[in-house]
Amino acid sequence: MRSSSVDQAIVQVLATEHAHLTSSQVYEEIRSRLPAVNPSTVYRALERLTRNGKVSVSDMGTGSAVYELVSGEIHHHLVCQNCGRVMTLSNAEVKNFFTTIQNQNHFDILTNHLILFGICEECRKNGEKNSENN
Repeated sequence: MRSSSVDQAIVQVLATEHAHLTSSQVYEEIRSRLPAVNPSTVYRALERLTRNGKVSVSDMGTGSAVYELVSGEIHHHLVCQNCGRVMTLSNAEVKNFFTTIQNQNHFDILTNHLILFGICEECRKNGEKNSENN
């Protein structure tokens, strides 16, 4: 099986799903299109796509790395550690922070997908706390 067909199938799945998927979820999605594909081929393809800047890999606090297609506007996320809600931040909201860090530390930031963990407004209103802080 050619790696380019696996790469194309992964890009199509991530473009269609518009979500953060684990390597297992990506594998399950493309298995019907490419029955001969195996999980290790999908994992290597995801690594290659990540290295080439076509896919981002993140830790969204679920215990497994998740992948997302890099397309359009760079964005970032807030993740509620209580209910799991994921909110999207525009790059404009984070850009000044990155610029300040780079300038103060003479450091080029390569991160293109920042994820911040906390407690969302709804959980705070309901008086719910992160179980780690109880």
